Amino acid sequence: MLDIVDTAVGAGTFKTLAAALGAAGLVDTLKGTGPFTVFAPTDDAFAKLPAGTVDSLLLPENKGKLVGILTHHVVAGKVTAADVVKLTTATTVAAKQITIAVKDGKVKIDDATVISADIHCTNGVVHVVDSVILPS
Repeated sequence: MLDIVDTAVGAGTFKTLAAALGAAGLVDTLKGTGPFTVFAPTDDAFAKLPAGTVDSLLLPENKGKLVGILTHHVVAGKVTAADVVKLTTATTVAAKQITIAVKDGKVKIDDATVISADIHCTNGVVHVVDSVILPS
């Protein structure tokens, strides 16, 4: 079993997330002992952002904003799908609230939909989401 970062890199559908984690200096954190729960946006999720957004966020002068967005996708502890559906909110490691709801049998994290759940890693669990979750 791999850690969260190696799992994401190995999947091949998180190239933008992996690049963003590197630019934000968060790779070592998410390779740490955790446990962490990561709501991981796919490359397609990042592609939904307005044109130029990702390129802008990857610039060194926007590192703080990028860290804020990425840590808004991480919850301390291991929260499986069975746990997530019992929650209505969670506090991210960015110290912001995300809203959790089950609508039409699908789990929503703010405006993102979980499209794959419970990818277990050595230091937590990954739930794949179809949109980038932006802090308010």
